Amino acid sequence: MYSVDDQDRVIELSDVPPPDIGAPMPIVLSDERVTLLGYASQGGRLLDVTDPTSFVEELALVEFEFRKSYMFGYPNDEAFSGHPLASRGLGPYGVFEIQHSSWIRQLEKMNEVHPLHRGGYLQRLKHYVFAFHDSTFECVARSFEVAMLRGSFQSLLLEMNKRLNGGAT
Repeated sequence: MYSVDDQDRVIELSDVPPPDIGAPMPIVLSDERVTLLGYASQGGRLLDVTDPTSFVEELALVEFEFRKSYMFGYPNDEAFSGHPLASRGLGPYGVFEIQHSSWIRQLEKMNEVHPLHRGGYLQRLKHYVFAFHDSTFECVARSFEVAMLRGSFQSLLLEMNKRLNGGAT
């Protein structure tokens, strides 16, 4: 985890599908060039009340562009007040951008030793937080795109695998 100073500012991203409060079941698939985050959004429904296997999830598939770093794990919703940005409005069950991020500044400082370091991380990168029920995903990237899918987690994993492998199945 990173430590914050007085510059970090939490902005909720209300245009991004919020995670399901009960069981978003986030999945992260990543290699050195692609990072994908999938989760159940609010709004799953039973298609046929006589067949409980016909449940269809509203699934969000997030693809990060030019990702530099990510963390996935604690805190969960019950311990969220222990997150260093909780006192600034970061909370569970939402999606946020951290402006003037201490984490980005710390990553840049760490990279300054590289002979070709050119600086400007704060201008080129953003710090995103996806806060779920049992975990939190944080990512430093240029941007992200969200695709909404309807189906099962199996179909979500198949799509994530396809994207991770450059469209090959």
